[in-house]
Amino acid sequence: MDNKYIFENYINIGKDFKIKGNILKALSFFKKSYNTEWGKKDIELVIDMALIYHQLEQMDLAKEMYIKAIGIDNKDERAFYGLGTIYDEEENYEKAKEFYKRAISLKEDYDNAYFFLANIYDEEGDKEKAIETYKKVIEINNQYLFAFVNISCIYEEIKEYEKAEKYIEKALELSDTQFRVLFNAGVIKKALGKIEESKIYYQKSIEENKNFPYSYLNLGVIYREKKDYKKAIDIISEGIKNNEDEGFLYYNRACFYSLIGEYEKALDDVIKSTELNDFFIDYMKKDKELDNIRDLDRYKEKF
Repeated sequence: MDNKYIFENYINIGKDFKIKGNILKALSFFKKSYNTEWGKKDIELVIDMALIYHQLEQMDLAKEMYIKAIGIDNKDERAFYGLGTIYDEEENYEKAKEFYKRAISLKEDYDNAYFFLANIYDEEGDKEKAIETYKKVIEINNQYLFAFVNISCIYEEIKEYEKAEKYIEKALELSDTQFRVLFNAGVIKKALGKIEESKIYYQKSIEENKNFPYSYLNLGVIYREKKDYKKAIDIISEGIKNNEDEGFLYYNRACFYSLIGEYEKALDDVIKSTELNDFFIDYMKKDKELDNIRDLDRYKEKF
């Protein structure tokens, strides 16, 4: 009884550290509990240890613990799902699908397993299967925000914009403050020609997350297409202030500066973009919007 008390005490201390966010201390006490005669038979403990190893990116140890969990109870869907997520991260999609499907066979309403299985179908290019599987997620859990978002993204990708809009509107009903949802709404509204709505959603996305550079880029491009270059520059400049290491923002601002004849500023931004990402070196040499900066002495010296 004393030894059983020690086993339970170690688990309780470990759980307390886990709740406090100190996963290393939690793991330390879980290991002590695991090393008792009861620990190796306790599936909750083994899965907790697997989850922490996974969080610490010690994937081999995480796999080992999930496999031990299956050895304790081969009908516990969590262990199969956990293995699926590890193989998914390793881009071993066939193995990941195998384990997600096994988890689903044990728990038919396993929304997370369906969700990540759908992600793989999408990655593999099987858009129809991905949509079908995301819809299964929604059937199980109609509050699963990113199932709606991801379906809308696929429909947008395959240019079925009305369907994309239908699903992003449902996502917005669940959360109208999540910056990625707002950003995707901006993309879809623009594709439908609803430019004013698109601008509103991009601006809201920026308000919710100033460190997501693509919202600034897409909003800036809208003004560039309207030939309001100064407004486009203002937006991209705000984006650079909050995301100073994003080369594509400098590159696009360079194009906008070039369009209004600010060639020295354009060259400054081109140079900065190439310093951040040499991908832009070859790209800018072919970009007609930057033709006017190639006669500048600094350009010739640099490139």
